[in-house]
Amino acid sequence: MKKIVFILFSGIFSAQTNQYKEILLSKQVGKEVRFYTNGYGIITDSDTGNSSIIDSLGTISFTYPYKSEILRLSKDRFILKVKEGEANGKTALIDGKGNQLIPLDKFKYKTWENRDRLIVSKDGKDGVYDYNGKQIIPYQNKIEFANDSRFFIKKDKLWFIYNFDGQQVSDREFKENLKFYKGKVYLNTGIKTGDVIDIDGKTLSQFSNHYIEDINGFPFLITKDIAKNKYGIVDENEQVLAENIYEQAFVGRNYIYLIKDNKVSVFSKAERKVFPTEYHYVNHLFNGNFKTLKDYKNPKIAVIKENGEVVLPKEYDVVEGFKIKGEDYVFVSKDNEEKLLDKNFESVLDEGFQIEKIFLSNVIVKKDEVYYKFSPTDKSYTPIKDIVSIKPFQFYPAIICKNKENLYGMLDEEGKEIVPFIYDDIVSFLSGDEVVVQKGDKFGVTNLKNEPLKEVIYDKYSVDNKKLTLTKDKESEVLDFSSSEDKLF
Repeated sequence: MKKIVFILFSGIFSAQTNQYKEILLSKQVGKEVRFYTNGYGIITDSDTGNSSIIDSLGTISFTYPYKSEILRLSKDRFILKVKEGEANGKTALIDGKGNQLIPLDKFKYKTWENRDRLIVSKDGKDGVYDYNGKQIIPYQNKIEFANDSRFFIKKDKLWFIYNFDGQQVSDREFKENLKFYKGKVYLNTGIKTGDVIDIDGKTLSQFSNHYIEDINGFPFLITKDIAKNKYGIVDENEQVLAENIYEQAFVGRNYIYLIKDNKVSVFSKAERKVFPTEYHYVNHLFNGNFKTLKDYKNPKIAVIKENGEVVLPKEYDVVEGFKIKGEDYVFVSKDNEEKLLDKNFESVLDEGFQIEKIFLSNVIVKKDEVYYKFSPTDKSYTPIKDIVSIKPFQFYPAIICKNKENLYGMLDEEGKEIVPFIYDDIVSFLSGDEVVVQKGDKFGVTNLKNEPLKEVIYDKYSVDNKKLTLTKDKESEVLDFSSSEDKLF
């Protein structure tokens, strides 16, 4: 059976890559530039241990004269840690030119990702500063992040909630600091009692006769019978919606999945009702349609509705749901026959077309040795010229193709050439956004913008899940993979 790769990816051609800019700057200054983004990179001199900041023009905007470490916080904010000299052991918050926004001192710090707040710990006290060095909250006994907009501050032996502007938002007292998830947290007040509270300390729900195991599906909560180790569901008013008879419970976006006797029941949040099934487990596709999982009794897949009605019988090898231009579609495969179905589970391809690649905007298909860009929205087929094959089993948000001259290049999802057809081979990797290109018996590395990350001069290469290692004349160079978080296969 042909293996389909779903290349659901967008936004890959917007700008020169940070990785390539690092390579250009490194060549310009003769030193390795790392962590380049938003106009600045960092250099660490391996001989002296000195750290520097370099701007987009290749100008060294700041160098600390002694052994040090520079860490990036945001676009143009950094942490400087000094490791020798008079300031040894001290830390500072600096900008891209090295100006000290929080002066060098002996302190520790904590941050919350993508929020310009620092909890600074010094002399046994905690204070809060923004990334301009302005003090937001004076030093207190203890301060902890509660989520991306709230702090817990300890005064004497009690904790209070503050916002990121340094204002106390509630007089409510807590015996411990808590972590909010999606703006809520469960406060256990007894064996079977507790409150769900929001980020301002307001009580949203109170419970008096249930042990609450999980509030992530609020206003539906997972309960647990501790003695029997069984799970159920109540709503925010403690109304029982599912008794504590289930062996496992999993919270999803629109559904909660309950397991008992190796069968799954689906609790619909919209319907406030439990629907039993005859299957071991199911995954939601869209609009109340679920695919079953393969099991030891029947290694096939079915599609069912939440009420158990069978949409597709349990005889498929592959069932995958996804969106193309915002609309729901399903790819199915059975006995080497592949189909693309719409949200009504009707086939959208004309007879004789074979599915090659699925993108966020369209599908690459093939018929009679000709490749087409197919748009499910208007059912149009646009030929892709001069392509004789698409490389199978590739891991990349584009397509590696071979032309009539037996040379490899790469096309984007619109069929536009993004890497020229000049290579004898191209190899992609699941770990990153780089490809190895080959000419004759030599190898190099490029990316979707055809930026030459490594020249085609190397004798061999090896790869792990974090980096590429290229070897020339027994000397090796390493190229770290860039992030591939946006890929979905």
